[in-house]
Amino acid sequence: MHLLLSEELIEVKNLSRQIAEEKIKPVREELDEKKEFPYEIMKHIAKSDLFRVFIPEEYDGMGLGIAGMSIATEEFSRVCAGVALGYAGTGLGTMPIILFGSEEQKKKYLPQIASGEKLAAFGLTEANAGSDASNIQTMAKKDGDYYYLTGTKQFITNGEVAGIYTVIANTDPSKGIRGLSAFIVEKGTEGFTFGKHENKMGIRASATSELVFDNCRVHKSDMLAAEGQGFKVAMKTLEYSRLGVGAQALGIAQGAFEEAVKYANERVQFNQKIFSFQMIQSMIADMAIQIEAGRSLSYIGMLYVDKGGADVAKIGSMIKTFCSDMAMKVTTDAVQVLGGYGYIKEYPVEKMMRDAKITQIYEGTNQIQRVVLAQEILKKGCEIKDMY
Repeated sequence: MHLLLSEELIEVKNLSRQIAEEKIKPVREELDEKKEFPYEIMKHIAKSDLFRVFIPEEYDGMGLGIAGMSIATEEFSRVCAGVALGYAGTGLGTMPIILFGSEEQKKKYLPQIASGEKLAAFGLTEANAGSDASNIQTMAKKDGDYYYLTGTKQFITNGEVAGIYTVIANTDPSKGIRGLSAFIVEKGTEGFTFGKHENKMGIRASATSELVFDNCRVHKSDMLAAEGQGFKVAMKTLEYSRLGVGAQALGIAQGAFEEAVKYANERVQFNQKIFSFQMIQSMIADMAIQIEAGRSLSYIGMLYVDKGGADVAKIGSMIKTFCSDMAMKVTTDAVQVLGGYGYIKEYPVEKMMRDAKITQIYEGTNQIQRVVLAQEILKKGCEIKDMY
């Protein structure tokens, strides 16, 4: 796959893998057990300039786009998807500013994210607005030059640890989805606090919490795009960020595969390594095929999107759905290869299986993705033009 990647992307891949091995792997079990956000690791990632990869060059970034973010996310996720999500979640929270921010907004916020000074988060989901993102109840009432936000966001990645948030709120309930608007809100803004911190099955090193707004005052200059454009901002953001979810799933699968191969080549039963058993060989071969299929789809897709390719919604849905379903199967099979040991926390594959599950759920469930994909096929046909 290195034949597809530029020298800069290969450098990102190698550096990210080094950080994963040296900084993340030694503490991943402890972070998962204690549900601790990896502040020190995020600082190290920042010092290594990896937050700059997805920021445009004119705002102190490297301009490596979705591909740069996805490759780093994949390598971090190969060791720990929970830690990786602190990085990838920042990419998600930044994407609306990159796609829809004014020049003033980009100059103000993007350099802070590029340096790692502040993490970012995306405030879309609510108790009654998950797959149905149009059912947002958080209100934004205008008074002069300010909007006052009131409501609660749920299941927000990077929750209370971020410094910059993109928040979708309702400015005119009578207009349905055309009444939604997007705002940039900074941590510390009066009326903006945090609620419940979720106790999750997987990705436990990731901070997931409620954002609570109580007459939180936001200046009109921090609205993204225009009033009524919030649904468009949210949907376009997710089209791009789903490539990152696919990369996260790909990394999880690769890590589980490596653990399964290592174990099968060490474990002896009936006086021979279990790798010699045909059923084990068949499972491992299937894992390898599925992972490489996912990697091909992911790498070609992200490079295509970064070159300005159309069909982003279709490509994003394909990558997210295929790679997350694949990761769930590969991690389940990895647990099976390890047998009883696979079910024990001393071995990382049980964690990888727990972590893989969320990739089928967040940023649009795979059931919803199949609906999106079918609609895109119906509208635009079967062919993905110019991808190859």
